[in-house]
Amino acid sequence: MRLHRLLPSDVTGRLNTIADQLPLLALAERSPRGVPLRDPDFELYDNVGRDADQIAAARYGTATRSDLLRWAKRDAKPFLADHPLPDQPLPAPDVDPYLTALAAAKTPAEVSAVTQHLLDAAQPALGAVSEVLVAIARWGGRNRSAEPGSPPKMLMSAASQVLAPLNLADLADLTVLRAEYDPAPRPPAPPQGRTAPSPPAVPPGTPGPKRAR
Repeated sequence: MRLHRLLPSDVTGRLNTIADQLPLLALAERSPRGVPLRDPDFELYDNVGRDADQIAAARYGTATRSDLLRWAKRDAKPFLADHPLPDQPLPAPDVDPYLTALAAAKTPAEVSAVTQHLLDAAQPALGAVSEVLVAIARWGGRNRSAEPGSPPKMLMSAASQVLAPLNLADLADLTVLRAEYDPAPRPPAPPQGRTAPSPPAVPPGTPGPKRAR
């Protein structure tokens, strides 16, 4: 933003400096009482070394994902002090036994054994995640009369999709087993050396088909 060049140079320089700082002041972080707080993420910068979220935030004057999470974390400190939560991720399962067994499998039944053991082992953890997501969606009764696309609906959809990979893998395994143990019967082949039956003869005096006009 540059002001008209007909103004005196010293006045123009001062006004341009103020104009350049307006977006920065509008983007300043505010405390719950409305007091502006300086945020290094909102300093003027070029696009070098910035991700798409930061570039879009600077262009449109919105907060980045990191901004939102940082502000929420700041305001939730007293709550977490009273209700501490684990900081470490859930332990990852040991997949070496499954991969070792899979490498030695020779038949669909043996592959199915690996698949079903893996799904049974993963289901409790994913089921627990789904249960907590449903509870979050229902927090404070906000799921009641929720509009499609609202946060409660998105959370409920996420909860239902947590177990979707297990269901899809189980379906794939059962499809292989059905082809192995219970294949669909093939349709009977037509008799050899026979021609298709001719259409029935039209009785005398029967009018022919009508032509479209």
